[in-house]
Amino acid sequence: MELVQVERLQELLNNFANEDVYIHLETTNGAYAAHFNESVFNAGAFIRNVIIRYELGKIAGESPHRIGLKLPHGWVYAQGITHFELDEHGRLLMAGHDQTGKLAVALQISKTPFTY
Repeated sequence: MELVQVERLQELLNNFANEDVYIHLETTNGAYAAHFNESVFNAGAFIRNVIIRYELGKIAGESPHRIGLKLPHGWVYAQGITHFELDEHGRLLMAGHDQTGKLAVALQISKTPFTY
C-alpha cells in the first residue's frame, strides 16, 4: 500500500461510481485492547460484501483522510484513511494505520464479492 495521493485515489473512486459494487468496511481499536488494558473501551464495526451504488466518492481533510461514498439516501464513510492500493484483482483497498502501524480502519471496494 502507498500513502494517499488525493488525485490518484479520487480517480480510482470515480471509476467505481454509478455501478453496483461490494464494500468491506471495518473499524477497530484492537480486538484485544481490553485484554491488555482493562481501562480501554473496545469498539469496532464490520460489514462485508454489502452491495451499494454510490453516485459520488469524495476525499476530505488532510491526512488522515475521510473517504465518503454518497448514496441516493445517505452516506457511507471511513475516517482515518492513510494508505491505498488497487490490487491485482481490481479491488480498491484503503486503510488507516495508527502511529504504530496497526490497522484502525479499512474501506474496500470491489466489482466482485470479497472472499475470506
